[in-house]
Amino acid sequence: MKCPFVFALIHLVSLLSYRKEKIKEEERISQKRRKMKLRLSFESIFLLFLAVMCFHGIGAMEMPRVELMKIPMDELPEGVNVLQLHSMDRIEKKDGDQQPAMEDKFHGHDKEGDETRKMEDTGNVHGHSSSHMDHLDPSVIVFFTIKDLKLGKTLPIYFARKHLPPFLPKEKADSIPFSYSQLPYLLEFFSFSQGSPQAKAMENTLRECEIKPIKGETKLCATSQESMLDFVHNIFGLESYFRVTTSYLTKSRALLQNYTILEVPKEIPAPKMVACHTMPYPYAIFYCHSQLTENKVFKVLLQGQNGDRVDALAVCHLDTSAWSRDHISFRVLRIEPGTSPVCHFFPADNLIWLPSPTQD
Repeated sequence: MKCPFVFALIHLVSLLSYRKEKIKEEERISQKRRKMKLRLSFESIFLLFLAVMCFHGIGAMEMPRVELMKIPMDELPEGVNVLQLHSMDRIEKKDGDQQPAMEDKFHGHDKEGDETRKMEDTGNVHGHSSSHMDHLDPSVIVFFTIKDLKLGKTLPIYFARKHLPPFLPKEKADSIPFSYSQLPYLLEFFSFSQGSPQAKAMENTLRECEIKPIKGETKLCATSQESMLDFVHNIFGLESYFRVTTSYLTKSRALLQNYTILEVPKEIPAPKMVACHTMPYPYAIFYCHSQLTENKVFKVLLQGQNGDRVDALAVCHLDTSAWSRDHISFRVLRIEPGTSPVCHFFPADNLIWLPSPTQD
């Protein structure tokens, strides 16, 4: 009579032991999943990034196949966005290194095709450009003087068209270090090798973001949409605000062509402004800055020689006396600092924040 009881007891102990081991195993799996959750999220982003590059051509992973600058002065420092005017007081170089700009390395578009279109399009604008522009990288042909901003004026303009990565949620962005001192860790985290184009682009973005602001400038590299909005709110205080940018009204693959101003440019009142420029990085980074010097903001309706229509955003910086003589805008326009306002068009992936007009 005791045997069935003993067997039942042994079976119960076995079940309890199995259940205990099962619970421990579930806890180990749950803990492992929690540790891997953030890593898997960024692996997904990285795989999406690779898929975009594959779809648009492996040229996005390659070094530029043509020399970007052929002007008889220092080339643009590696990684410089020509619209990031925070670098106008000084241009820092690393160990005397001078290499072409790297800002397209994370944008996933057809780099080789873009270079071909650049060269093809350049041939269509020579009738409206001086001979020195034949040797410029077409992507710097965004600058003009305020005297050019009039109805019927025709200008050669380069509008970049890029495939940008999305913003990360603030919690994830804040959990990742964004510092040049952490570059080795970041390269390992995103699986980029030392010396690769992506590594160089990340390095230059981190360096640019850590450069001290120039006199009268307030700046931030926004790693999330929330941090961008917080920065804008701090600049404007309690005022409400809105954003403006360039809109492409027709679909086109043309990057550079002659555009004619179809209507009288419309000035947007801008007592203050915050300009935000995209930076090359595995996820969305915007270099946002505000300056005390006077600026004018315009919306300009353009029509390209191939029929493209662009509702373009343009900014004119009225005081350039403090800018470096080596700033690329002076080379393009062939003017000296402080002699004329410098204007430029914004591509669609850059934007400007403005305070909302007050109601009288």
